[in-house]
Amino acid sequence: MKQEVEFIKLSPTQNMTILVKSHHFNGDYQQIALKMMAYDHVYAEQVGFIKEPKDGNADGHLQMAGNEFCGNACMSLAAFIAHQRGIEENGISHLSIEASGAEELIACQVRKVEDDYKCRIAMPLPKRIEPRVIEYENTYVHAYSVEYEDFLHIVLEVDEVDEEMKTAAEVLARSLEESFPETTLIGVLLYEKVRSYLAPLIYIPKLNSMVWERGCGSGTASIGAYLAFLSKQKISAEIKQPGGGIRVFGKYENGFVSHVQIEGTVRIVAQGKAFVTV
Repeated sequence: MKQEVEFIKLSPTQNMTILVKSHHFNGDYQQIALKMMAYDHVYAEQVGFIKEPKDGNADGHLQMAGNEFCGNACMSLAAFIAHQRGIEENGISHLSIEASGAEELIACQVRKVEDDYKCRIAMPLPKRIEPRVIEYENTYVHAYSVEYEDFLHIVLEVDEVDEEMKTAAEVLARSLEESFPETTLIGVLLYEKVRSYLAPLIYIPKLNSMVWERGCGSGTASIGAYLAFLSKQKISAEIKQPGGGIRVFGKYENGFVSHVQIEGTVRIVAQGKAFVTV
């Protein structure tokens, strides 16, 4: 059946994001997302669906196609809501977003800057951060796992991101699915600490989607949590990525990471109707 899909396309640090405004059956979300993400369609790295919030204190509800949490998509929805409400130049809007993969409302601050929206959001906190030894091709790699309620990130510090390392990261992401069968998202974060550069690989098993993202909000948050955990103090860092920089703020106190925020820029680039057969 062909469906007409109303959407808006946004660019949070070039992590191209489609938000679907029209209403569809939940069972169709995966097929709609996969087809709209394709190169021969609207083309993006991820798709979220805008729904009516259940919490009366929420300004919007974001449901990702794979039921994962996505920081950049939350910033995108916050920017879109502020845009719809007519935020003025240099105006500031404070919003709360319900989001898949997050147990609590996501607090968002949006500021209009010319054609862009500067967004800062509070991110879900990891349940644990711990060192991990990973076996790959008969060698052992030292890494850190950053584990959340519904998703997992692996931080691998590297001297330089190259194609061999990226291939190894893809193999690793798929292999972790067996050890974490309930997780909605597996991220492998290749991090060059010297120049504060991140190459984020995001794998969503439910969609069989694996993407080297140009900018990853949740990955940036995990790097911030990791840095705060290692230093045992507050941190503020600009994490460079292929699509640009995202700033992260982290706080470590009383033996755990107690606060993480990210700040990035969102631009609305298109909106319209797409036609999808499901």
